[in-house]
Amino acid sequence: MKGTLDTKDEISGIYAALHAVYSKHRRRHRENPDSKQMCCMWSTNDPPDTIEGTEPICDIEGTFGIEVRENEALELYDMDLDQAARMIIEISKKRKKQG
Repeated sequence: MKGTLDTKDEISGIYAALHAVYSKHRRRHRENPDSKQMCCMWSTNDPPDTIEGTEPICDIEGTFGIEVRENEALELYDMDLDQAARMIIEISKKRKKQG
């Protein structure tokens, strides 16, 4: 049970920090609803050709101390905030194992 509680707390903390990044970037695109979909951090009327290296992804990398690769950036773009928070935890764990 303790492991589950730690995981819930971890997801909650990641979600809160991710929501702050999301809110900052979503406000710049008023055409997007506040749907908690990661894609709303970019213009949905004129989406970028590449997600990796964009300001929202760079902010996510800086906030969580991770490197988001191209395929991961595309996956994050198609997620809601809860799914993205869980993926950020997985990316972080994967990088710690590798490095």
